[in-house]
This record gives sequence, C-alpha cells and structure tokens, in this order.
Amino acid sequence: MISITEKTLQDLQFPTVLETISDGCNTDIGKEKALEIKPFRDKETLMQALMQTSEYVSSFENNNAIPNHGFDAITHEIKFLAIEDSFLEVGSFRKIANLSATTNVLLNFLRKFDDYYPNLNARASRVELTKDIITSIDAIVDKYGEIKDNASPALLSIRQNMNLVRGKVNQSFGVALTQYNGLGYLDDIKESFVQNRRVLAVLAMYRRKVKGSILGSSKTGSIAYIEPEATLKYSRELANLEYEEKEEITRILKNLSNVIRPYLSLLIEYQDFLSDIDVVAGKAKYANRINGILPAITEERRLFFREAYHPILYLNNKQKKEVTHPQTIELKQENRIIVISGPNAGGKTISLKTVGLLQLMLQSGILIPVHERSETFLFDRILTDIGDNQSIENHLSTYSYRLKNMNYFLKKCNHKTMFLIDEFGTGSDPELGGALAEIFLEEFYHREAFGIITTHYSNLKILANELPYATNANMMFDEKSLEPMYKLALGQAGSSFTFEVAQKNGIPFGLINRAKKKIEVGKVRFDKTIATLQKERSKLEKTSLNLKEEETRAREESKKMENINTRIQQKLESYQELYDSNQKIIYIGQKIDDIAEKYFNNKNKKELIGEFLKIVEIENSKRKKATPKEVKAKVEKQKEIIAEVQVKVEEIRQEKKEKKLKPVVEKPKPILKVGDRVRMLDGRSVGSIDAIEKNKATVNYGIFTSKVSLDELELVEAVKK
Repeated sequence: MISITEKTLQDLQFPTVLETISDGCNTDIGKEKALEIKPFRDKETLMQALMQTSEYVSSFENNNAIPNHGFDAITHEIKFLAIEDSFLEVGSFRKIANLSATTNVLLNFLRKFDDYYPNLNARASRVELTKDIITSIDAIVDKYGEIKDNASPALLSIRQNMNLVRGKVNQSFGVALTQYNGLGYLDDIKESFVQNRRVLAVLAMYRRKVKGSILGSSKTGSIAYIEPEATLKYSRELANLEYEEKEEITRILKNLSNVIRPYLSLLIEYQDFLSDIDVVAGKAKYANRINGILPAITEERRLFFREAYHPILYLNNKQKKEVTHPQTIELKQENRIIVISGPNAGGKTISLKTVGLLQLMLQSGILIPVHERSETFLFDRILTDIGDNQSIENHLSTYSYRLKNMNYFLKKCNHKTMFLIDEFGTGSDPELGGALAEIFLEEFYHREAFGIITTHYSNLKILANELPYATNANMMFDEKSLEPMYKLALGQAGSSFTFEVAQKNGIPFGLINRAKKKIEVGKVRFDKTIATLQKERSKLEKTSLNLKEEETRAREESKKMENINTRIQQKLESYQELYDSNQKIIYIGQKIDDIAEKYFNNKNKKELIGEFLKIVEIENSKRKKATPKEVKAKVEKQKEIIAEVQVKVEEIRQEKKEKKLKPVVEKPKPILKVGDRVRMLDGRSVGSIDAIEKNKATVNYGIFTSKVSLDELELVEAVKK
C-alpha cells in the first residue's frame, strides 16, 4: 500500500511527466486518464501495468504492430441509453458501431499474438467479443451515418413514393418554367430556391399573370418568387411524405435503441478498455522518447539506478541540443542514507529529484530512463521536503513549515520509506538548526529508512561519516575552473567552495581573508581539507580516464601488431617454400654435374642414361598428380613470390650501395675535464667530475661518488672557464 501526498507529487514534478504522457494519447478520455495516473497500491497490478507498457514499446520494433485503437467517445450515448424509452440519433449509432468494430479488431489481434503481448491480452481477455452490436446497427445505418432505405418495409415504400412525387414536382415545374419564360414574364435568373422549395423568378410587373403561391420577393422588390400552381399540389404531397418518413425513422431509431440498450454495460467496458490501451500507448511513446526500460524489481532492499537520467531535464536538453549528465546511485541495507554536499548549482537537487521521480514513475507503471542492469524494490511511502516551503496562507515561515514537515516524517518513517530532503536543516540558526537536523537524521537512520539529503552543514557530513550505514557524497567540480561536472561521487563529503567561488567572482582577496578570520579556524581547515580532497579526486578521475584511453589505444596497437605478425608469418612461409624449391633444384643440378663429370672421364653412355633416369624416377616418385588448374595456380603463386623477393633483394642491394658511397663522419668526442657535468651512456643520473686519473674519472652524484671509465661518459654541461 503506497502512500504519496499531493505535495510529494508536486515536489518531484510528477504532473509534468503526466502532461507529456497525456499529450501522447489519441483520445480525450485517454488524455484525462493519463493525467489521473497515481502510484499502484499492490505489486501484482503494478507489474501488469509495467509489462503492458513494455510490450507496447516492443510493438514499435517488431512486425506485428498493434492496430489503431482510436475512437470517438460515446459518453453522451451511454447516458442516454441509461434513460428508459429514450432513443439515440442516427449518428450516435455509427459511433457505437465503430467503437465495437475497433474493440473487436483489437481483441482478435491480441488473442492471435498472445505470445508477443501476453499481459495486454490478459487485459483484453476480460472483455467480451461480440458482433451482435455491429450487425444490428449495420442493418439499419449505412457507413455514412444515414438510415438505409430498407431499414423497414414502411420506410422503403415512403421513400419510393417520395422519389415519384419529386419527379412530378420537377416535371410540372419544368413545364411552367418553359411556358412563362416564353411569355417573357421571368427575370434573367429564371428560377431560385425559397424555404427549400423551387420557385420561378417572376418580374414584379407580371406577378398577377403567373398562377401559384408567392413565397417571397427580392430586396429591391423587382422580382417575385412564385411556386407554380401545378407544382404546389405535388409539393404539399411531398411534405406529407417527408413527415411520414420522419415519423418512421423515429420509430426505427426507438426500436434500434431498445436492441442496443441491453449492451450498455458492454459498451461502457469497450470504451474503458480502449481508453486504457490509449494510456498504455501514451506511456509507451513517452518511454520511447526518454529511452525508458523496465529494470529488475526485487524483494531485496536495494535501489540501484545505473546511468539514470532525469526525464524532464533530458527532454528539455534534447530540445535545446544540450548534454544531460546521467547519475549512478545505490541505496541498500548497508548503505541506506546518502548525504550530498558541495556548492550550489552543482546538481545536488537534480540528483535527489532524479531518484525520487524515477521511483515514483516506476511505481505508477511508467518505464524509466536507466541502464538495463538497474534494479529496485517497492516502497510503501515516499516523503519529500524540497524547495522553498514558506506558507503564506498558514502564516508559517520556511523553518516552521519544515519543522511541521519533519514531524510528519517522524510519524510515518519506517524501513519501507524513502525520504528526500533538500537543504536539510536550513531556515534557522546554523548551529541550532544543524543540531536538530542531526537528531532527525539519526532517527531516520535508526528506523532503517532509505533516503537522500543535500546539505551544507558540516555536522551532518561528519555524522554521515560516523554512521556505518550512511555515506557522504559530493557533486564533482573542476579543480581549476570551479565549473560543475554534474557527476555524483560517493564516499566523500563535498566542500562548499565558499571562498574559492567568491574569489573567482572577483571579491577582493583582502575581504575574503577578513571573512576567514571571522569564523572558527577549525571549520575553515575542515572545509579546506574537503576542498583539497575533492580536487585530488577530480585529478584521479581524469588520470583514470586517461589510463582507460591509453589502454584502449594499446589494445588497438596490439591488434594491429597481431595482423602484421600474421602477414609476416605468411610471407616467411612463402619465402621458405621458395627457398626449399631452389635448394632442391641446386641438389639436382649438383647430381647432374657429378654424372656429367663421370661421363667426361669414361665416355660410358649407357651408365650416363641409367644414372640420369634414376634421378628422374626418384624425383617423379615424390611428385603428386595435380589438375591443370592447380598447376597453373601454383605457378602463378610462385611467380608472385619470386617477383616480391626480387624487389626486396634489389632494395637491400641499393641500401648497401648507398652505405658504401656515403662517407662515415664521426663527431669528435669532447675532452672531459674536472668540473664538467656528465652522465653515463646508459644512465640518467647527472653528476660532476671531481678527479681524472689515467682513463678513469671520479664522478660525484651528491650523495655518493663513482669511478667510471671516460669512454662510458657523455658530456651534459662543460665547466665554465
């Protein structure tokens, strides 16, 4: 059972989130429902709402998009159907039919794709699917919202007669028009319409010569509008038929209303279902805009929001094309209270509001912008004290109001509560207010409540450091520019940078020193120590970032080296094959040379041919039969390797040639003297020569001396004469 006051909803700007969701809804009822979203009171209903939104978000990316669920509200029609013997107008039935058709399509779709949308289908399964409403209305009303001719036999007969009479009206009027126009009695416009009836435009001077009923005249009185006598009889007959038609339509609509009236509760359910889906769609569109997800919801007492964004700030900055900085915040049983300190305008309040708003959104069935590995549990109550709470109506000062609020906190605070207090302890004497705030904080701590507070009070920073399950935190600032980095750093209190910020804004140094003397030395030293630690922390953050970049570069270089090594290995293998092939050819050449020398000495042709064939047979036994394609590929590859080797050999020859031609000029080695500053060739330490004996020098390094050969020393700085 979660309990949230209206004040907390306002403090965390929850209505602003609901307005954005409402704008994403298609229907007026959906928009109204979105503005009335409140935290759920039980976990089961909450999880269903969250899963429904999550499923709808997935529909934006898969091929089974959820069908249109827009509808025209039938609230007026529902009220009328609830009144006995009342009947609806024809347009209302079309709206009811469209609502029923839209609901049926959506119900069928969700049943078909239950695997994709199980939670949405669970909601849909509570709604009855029927085509009876649509069938009943379609029999009477066409798609344009008009009563069909065959809605009843009587209506069909009346309309057929009306068509016949209209034909007679037009025929008789045409005869009269031709007759009087031939006589020159009519004005140039000839005819017109008056009271929805067709009339002749007769010149005033001839009005007595035209038989019929005068229905009006022009503004100037020059034209009289007359319905011809022959047409008048048929017009009266048509008017009677139109009255009969109206009576019959009323009877039909009453009957249809009585047919639809038993479905009243189902129609209310249909409208409720479609408007609920509209709200889910609005939440899904909002989640899409803020990159909202459903984090893990656990039974364990742990809130871990990783890379969490304040949704309102994120959307505003996105519109302005500015960067929004995410925060990572963790609260658990062993670290249940965070005290954030540091200068104003560093993002303390935003960090505090981010946690509160995201938790509130999640417990209201809205997906939140956090990393997918985030998790949280459900609180029974969220308490807030944020902003200037001066109450003019109740004649309360800020401090009086805050004390009243703290009293409420003390009554309600327990282990299932999250409290969020901005500028804790302010509004009174710093020492007295700080002492009272310290007692409140201890009380919240002992009740095992989870909470985040922001403060400038040193005693609260010290208390957070002393309590085992509380933690200090600060909003990091750049140590040089004192510009906020909008990054929350846990584990260390923040300095207010009071004097540093004052100096940066041009306050004279002398005035700052006088101000320092006005306050306790211990407090200045404490704040200065915190400021120094914050600067060091900032430096370490930068160093860590640089090291990560270096590590990334090193990995990239390592990959490059691996690729180069692989290519070198492949080339070495190719060169090895070429070398082995050449060695083999050299060996065969040597054997043939030996045989040739033998033949040169004994001139024995038979022995020569035998030896030669023996060599050929041995080599052929080693060969493997290859296809012409394989042979060609092997030859081509060998040509490439030979060409590459020739290029490399030529480069080496050229280098050797240039080295021979280039005269080697050695720099004359300076003669070392006593007093010269020197360094060993393979060392870094610099010392001065105290004495030189034969080919050795005594070098003084300040804390020790060493005897070193002159050949091993290099001159750093010669002694001035």
